[in-house]
Amino acid sequence: MSTDDDRPEVPAVPQTRAEMRAAREAAEAAEAERIERALATHHEPEPSAEEPRADAGGTAAREAAAREAAAREAAVREAGDREVAEQEAAARKMAAFEAAAREDAEATAIPSVPLPTEPVVVGAAPFVASPDASDAADTEAEAEAEAEAEAEPRDAAFDPADSREPSAREPARTPATSRRFLLTIGAVLGILVLVGTAFGIVSLLQGPRISEVQVDTAQAIESSGSRVILTANQALSDIDPEQVTVEPAVPFTVDASGRGVGVRFTVPLDDSTKYTVRVADVTGAGGGPSTTLTTSFETPASHIFILRRDVDGKDKIFLTDLKGDGVAVYEHDKINDFRATSNQLVVAVEEGEGSRLLVMDRDGKNQRELKLPGEGDVGAIQVSERGGLVGYSYSDRKLSDDEGRASVLVTQSLNGKDDPQIIEVAGKEASVFVWQFVPDSAAVLFIDFDGALSLVDRSTDAGVQSLGLAATIQGISRGTYTAIVERIDGTAVELDLADGSEEPLAASDPDYGTATSITPFPGGTLRHVVSRDEAGLPIGQAVIRVDDDGKATPLVEVSSADSILQACASPSGQYAAVAIAPDLANNPYDGMRLPLPENVETHLIDMESGKEMVALTGFDVSWCQTAPRF
Repeated sequence: MSTDDDRPEVPAVPQTRAEMRAAREAAEAAEAERIERALATHHEPEPSAEEPRADAGGTAAREAAAREAAAREAAVREAGDREVAEQEAAARKMAAFEAAAREDAEATAIPSVPLPTEPVVVGAAPFVASPDASDAADTEAEAEAEAEAEAEPRDAAFDPADSREPSAREPARTPATSRRFLLTIGAVLGILVLVGTAFGIVSLLQGPRISEVQVDTAQAIESSGSRVILTANQALSDIDPEQVTVEPAVPFTVDASGRGVGVRFTVPLDDSTKYTVRVADVTGAGGGPSTTLTTSFETPASHIFILRRDVDGKDKIFLTDLKGDGVAVYEHDKINDFRATSNQLVVAVEEGEGSRLLVMDRDGKNQRELKLPGEGDVGAIQVSERGGLVGYSYSDRKLSDDEGRASVLVTQSLNGKDDPQIIEVAGKEASVFVWQFVPDSAAVLFIDFDGALSLVDRSTDAGVQSLGLAATIQGISRGTYTAIVERIDGTAVELDLADGSEEPLAASDPDYGTATSITPFPGGTLRHVVSRDEAGLPIGQAVIRVDDDGKATPLVEVSSADSILQACASPSGQYAAVAIAPDLANNPYDGMRLPLPENVETHLIDMESGKEMVALTGFDVSWCQTAPRF
C-alpha cells in the first residue's frame, strides 16, 4: 500500500483540468513502474529438480503481489480522484478570488482612455468601459471558470456566495464604486500638480520669459511719461538700465521690481512706428540660465484738432488725420480758442457781452460749462493734462482805473468741482503778460506786467518762485523741465526751472540770425526768423529746424507778401505745423477777441524729410500749447 508520503504533492498554485489529468497519469505511471520493480525483486531463478514445490510458492507470491498492486492501484486512483477533487475545488476558489481581485484592481485603477460615456453615479452599478483585447480574454476566462464551477460539485471549502449572479453581487461593490470615483479625482489632481511642477521646472531651466505686456500706444504719442511694462513668469534678479535697449532710439528710464520691468519714455513717441524693447541677460531671482526679454508694439497714426473760422457761418473744430480727412466735432457762432487733452476738449466761445468756457468729450458730446471768476473775457487757454487743470487769462467786462481785473491768470480743475483760483504774487492778484504750463506738470511759468518771471506749482503750497526779469517766454521743453526765455537785454537763454541755472541758447549752423519765436521739441527747436533789407524792412520769413547739435535746416520759407503766424511741433518732434496767412495785404481780420486774418492755412511738414504732407484750412492745431500771437 502506498503511504501519504508517496502521494504527489498538491501544487501550491491551482491547476487546470488538463494539468491535473496529466499529473494524475504521471503519478499512476510512476506507481506502476515502482510495482514492476518490486515484482522483479521477488522473481525466482530457473526451476531445478524441486521445481514443482518452488513454482507453487512463486505462483502464490505473484498472486499476492498482483493483489497488492491492484490494491495500490485502487488506492492511487482513489487518492488521485480525491486530489483532483481538492484541486478543482481549490481552482474554483482561486477563480472566485481572482474575480474579486480584478474588481478591486478595477476600482483602484485610473480609467483608460476613452473615458466612459455614461456618468458615474455614487451608489449605483459601476460603469463598464469599452473592453479591449485583454478585458475580453479575462471575461472569457471568468466565464469558463464559472461554467466549470457549475459542472463540479461544491465542497465545504466553496463559498456559495461566490456563485451568485453579478446582479446579486452589485450592492456589495457600491463602496468600491465610491472609492473608485474619489481615487479618480485624486489621480487627476495629482496629474495636474505633476504637470504644473514639470512646467515650473522647465521654466526654471529655460530662464525667465514674458507673461504679459502693458502699454498705452495712443497715450504714448501724445505725452511724455508713458510706460511699457514687461511682466515675467518669475521673480527677476536686479536689472541694470544698461541691460535695456529701445529701437528706434528714444530716451527712457527703467524701474524694475519683482517680476516687472517698467520702461518709462521721457518724451512722446513717433506715430505709426514699430518699437522694440529688449532686456538682455535677465536671470531669475533664484539663479538659473539667463535670457533676453523682447517685446514689440506699434504706435497708431496721429490725429489732430484744428479750428476753422467762418465769418459768414459757424466756426467749427475738426478732427482730422494727417492726410486731411476730417470731420467736424463741434460748431458755434464764435469760437475764440480751444485746447485738447487725450479725452476732452476745452472751448472758449463768445456770447453776448462775455465769454463762456465749455468742457466736452473729444466728439463734442456731454458738454458742461465751467464757472468763471465773473462776467468777462477769456483768452490764452492752456491745459495741463497731468495736473487736470485748465488755465486762462481773464479780464472783467467792466474795467476802470480803480476797479476790475485785467489779464489775471486763472487756473481751475477740468472737472469743474472747484472755484477758479487767481494767481497772486506778494498777496496781490497779478496781471500777467504771458504765461505757459510746464509740460507734464501742474506748474505755471509766467511774466507779469512788471517783467518779473515767476514759477508756481499748483499741486503744492510752496508758493511763488522768482526767476528774475524776462521779456518773453519762448517755450518749454517736454520732459526736461527747461524753458527758453528771452531776457530783457534780448538774449535767449535755456533756464533750468528746477535749480534756476541758465546758459545761453546756442546759435544755429548756419546762423540765420535772431529768432522772433522759438518752439522746443524733443531733439531740437523750431525757430521763426525774419529776413530784412538794409533799411530793416521784412523781405521774407522762414521756419528753421535746429537740432540739438546746432545743425540748421529750413523747413518753410515765404515771401514778404505772406506772414508766418505760428510754428508748432508734434509731441515727439516728428512733424511740424506751420500756420501761414497768405496775401496778408488782402486778408482782413475777423474781428474776434483773438483777432486773426480770415484766411489762415496750416502746412504739415515731415521734419525728417522736410517734405510737406498736406495744407489744411484753419489754425490753432492741437499740437500747439498756445494760440497764435499776431
